Amino acid sequence: MKLTEAVATRFSARAFLDRPVSREQVLRILDRARQAPSGGNVQPWHVWVLAGKPLADFKARFVDVDPLAGEPAEFDIYPSKLKEPYRSRRFKCGEDLYASINVAREDRAGRIRQYAKNLQFFGAPVALFFAMDRSMGLPQWAHLGMFMQTIMLLAREEGLHTCAQEVWSHWHESVTEVLALPEHMQLYCGMAIGYLDEEAPINQWRTDRAPLEEFVTLRGFEDS
Repeated sequence: MKLTEAVATRFSARAFLDRPVSREQVLRILDRARQAPSGGNVQPWHVWVLAGKPLADFKARFVDVDPLAGEPAEFDIYPSKLKEPYRSRRFKCGEDLYASINVAREDRAGRIRQYAKNLQFFGAPVALFFAMDRSMGLPQWAHLGMFMQTIMLLAREEGLHTCAQEVWSHWHESVTEVLALPEHMQLYCGMAIGYLDEEAPINQWRTDRAPLEEFVTLRGFEDS
């Protein structure tokens, strides 16, 4: 698979097949992802991987919880007052997601049921958790993001799909307990990885992306 195809076909999958992903595949992806950019070669990322019984036991802890309860997050996923055009983009993303599975805006119970699937990794057979040393700053968070993106693109090369899940930042205390994360490590998010359920309606939609003229400024080219 060419990189262009991997980028074009990557999206946040929210329904996976009950098909195993091998240990060798996961290690191959992570080994190759080590080449992700990192300023000063700091490589601040740390990854915990769950599959099989450990993952089943982990998910069992979240079967009967209130998915909206969570735990006090250590950071804001979005600014408290998200301004335009970002607010509208986020709103439309949510509306399109629920529309794909025919869950109306006023169907709060239906939305909560779908949201709860986050805590089961949407049925994926492998879960990744990403954390960084608390001494790191904002630039190193960017390094972690590039590392995660590299993993997601390499997963496509393996015929796999992924879904990065910031929902776990609201359950960081539970994740820290189960994974026995050292005190100096701060959880960022999780990631579901597996084979795509191509028939699932929720996997049939895609987010809109802004055209180049909205975010690109060109200077110095003869035709610009």
